[in-house]
Amino acid sequence: MGAGGPDDEDNRWPPWLKPLLKERFFVQCKFHADSHKSECNMYCLDCMNGALCSLCLAHHKDHRAIQIRRSSYHDVIRVSEIQKVLDISGVQTYIINSARIVFLNERPQPRPGKGVTNTCEVCDRSLLDSYRFCSLGCKVVGTSMDFQRKKKQSAAAATMASDSEDSYSSSHGGRQKNRKSPVQSFTPSTPPPTSVNYRTAKRRKGIPHRAPMGGLIIEY
Repeated sequence: MGAGGPDDEDNRWPPWLKPLLKERFFVQCKFHADSHKSECNMYCLDCMNGALCSLCLAHHKDHRAIQIRRSSYHDVIRVSEIQKVLDISGVQTYIINSARIVFLNERPQPRPGKGVTNTCEVCDRSLLDSYRFCSLGCKVVGTSMDFQRKKKQSAAAATMASDSEDSYSSSHGGRQKNRKSPVQSFTPSTPPPTSVNYRTAKRRKGIPHRAPMGGLIIEY
């Protein structure tokens, strides 16, 4: 993919692809509502005039028409049909009802499965390792210059943030090693001097008392 201008961006894909991806299929045809074949599951690549039912194809003879199918309520197309008119490299294919198909647009997925090592570059859906996109729509978005530019900007911002964090941690870590332990702003208070009871410190001689029965004299 070269770094071209808007014209290159528009010419990268056939003119019918983006309208096809935006189209609503499996709705009732407004021209053949009375027919049991009125379900719109066809698309004319030459006219690009919306979804068609099988009866509408009578007005598109010799045109390139493709059939849209469904899998789990999502629009798909057979690889054998789409690869004739579009490069689908990088888009994961699936086998449904013995036919290999690709999805037209991304499918919501809460989070990648356990042990997944590869995901869609646009919607993060789980993929096999050899693919980049889960659908044709994701390939259109993922290969656009605008998406690639934003992807590079996000990667650069993430790298700058990581480098800044590492630099901050390194500088502050060095300071922590050279920094002395801060002196505590408080010291244990000096205990107050023990009060002295002078009344008990200096004993006064008491009045002598003679013990009964001629015993010793004891001072109190």
